[in-house]
Formats: sequence, structure tokens, C-alpha cells
Amino acid sequence: MNNQQIRQAETGAWVGIIGNLVLAVQKGGIGWFSHSRALMADAVHSASDVIGSVAVLIGVRAANLPPDEEHPYGHGKAESIAAIIVSILLGLAGIQIGYSSFKALLGPVIAPGWPAAVAALVSILAKEGMFRYKYMLGKRIGSQAIIANAWEHRSDVYSSVAALFGIGGALLGERWGVPFLVYLDPVAGIFVSILVLRMAWRLSKESVRSTLDQVLPEEESRELIQAAAQVEGVRHVDVLRAREHGFYVIVDIKVAVDPQLTVEEGHHVGKEVKRQLLDRFDHVADVMVHINPYHI
Repeated sequence: MNNQQIRQAETGAWVGIIGNLVLAVQKGGIGWFSHSRALMADAVHSASDVIGSVAVLIGVRAANLPPDEEHPYGHGKAESIAAIIVSILLGLAGIQIGYSSFKALLGPVIAPGWPAAVAALVSILAKEGMFRYKYMLGKRIGSQAIIANAWEHRSDVYSSVAALFGIGGALLGERWGVPFLVYLDPVAGIFVSILVLRMAWRLSKESVRSTLDQVLPEEESRELIQAAAQVEGVRHVDVLRAREHGFYVIVDIKVAVDPQLTVEEGHHVGKEVKRQLLDRFDHVADVMVHINPYHI
């Protein structure tokens, strides 16, 4: 990740921090005064997103520290760890949302005020905009943590839609004199918690796979193999493994060359393979080349 991409990732994280903080305060305050369990649950979701965006900011900065003696492959795993932290916080928020909403079902429920519906609608529009911005940014700079954070925003859109449905149903129930509709507000809160927990599980599963040195799938490695095979002197690419380290990959490759080449000539072929992969693919941070003799 170059300096410009780092700045873009940090800007994206700050957009999430400030945007979620404003929404959490807005929804929490209006939800409290309007007696809306669904909106307060949605506020908890946004508050967890603030912490998640802070974790992403720390992870992006740590991931771009240069390699050192203790971390010769760099610090790219910091992004995956940040994404895991985000998913854990999201899961805890989902449990809290579900618990508080279920408790509300067991007692008398007060219909929320109309400002709660307005706040939910504003949240839907704001969070969808944040999702689209963060998702495109994460894809453009290849940041797993930014993409994970973007999906947090999308899950917040769903939760705000559910909150709006519950709030609207409760308001209509009070207006039309249908008491059971008032319970749609806490029911929506429970539904929100299920959405949040589902998103947390999805993000944690993807992040853990990356942390455990997952290699790129075959279709994504094919371009790397083809580029290496085109280097003059390479007779065959025996093995290529590209290990994910956050936003970049480390490539281990074994290439076969003419067994009659000298050690120096074989070394030159290996250096050219490394240079080609580093120059042609921005997401490749380092290449380890092993030279094998080619046998038909």
C-alpha cells in the first residue's frame, strides 16, 4: 500500500468514526426520549461501529509499518486482526441488542414518538452512503479491514430499516388503537440483533481464514503463474503459493530451468522472475524464488 492509499484508508476510517459517532448520539438520544427500543438498539450498533472504525484505523497504520527483524514479512496481518476485533465487537453488540429488546417484550411497551422514525430514515441514507464509499475504497486499495468495516455499515442499513419498520408499526398501532402493533418496536430490535450477529459471524470467518495464512485461490494465482512462466529461461512453474498478509501477498514460487545452466545463470533467472512479479502486480510485496532443474 503506497502513501496515497494509506492516506485514503485513514480518511475512510475517520469518515466511519465521525459518521457513526454522530449517528449513535442522534439515535441514542432520540430513541431514549421517544421510548423506542428499536432505535436505541440501532444506536448501540452504530456505537460499536465507532470502535470498529478505530480498530481499522489502528490496523491500517500498523499494517503499513516496514518489515523488521521480528516481522520480516511485514505487519499486514494487523489488518486481519483489526477485522477480527470488529467482528467480535459486532457480535457483542448483537447480543446486547437482542437481550434488551427481549426484556422490553416482557413488560408494558410505550409507542415511540415520530422523531424516532425520522432518525431511522436519516440513518438509512447516511449508512448506505458510507457503505458505498468504504466498499469502493477498500476494493480500490485492497484493504480487507476497510471492506469489513464497509459491511458493518451495510448491516447498519438493514438494522435501521428494521427499526423504521418497527417504529412505524408501533406508531400506526397507537394511532389506530391496535395494541399488539406497539410491540413491533421491540420485535424489530430482536430482528436487528439477528442481522448483526449474522454479519459478525461472516466477517469473523473471513478474517480468521486470512490470519491462518490462507493462500490465494487458483483463479487468482493463475495470472502470477502465467507471468512467471513468460520469463526467459523458465521452462516450467512447478509450484506457486501466494500467502495473504492483509492487503498484500507474499509469493513462494518454484521454477524449473535448464539443468545445464550455471548457478549464476539460474540465479539471474530467479531474480528476473521476482522482478516481473513485483513490477506487474501491486498487491505482491515480496517473492521467494526456488530454482529446480527441469526434467522432461
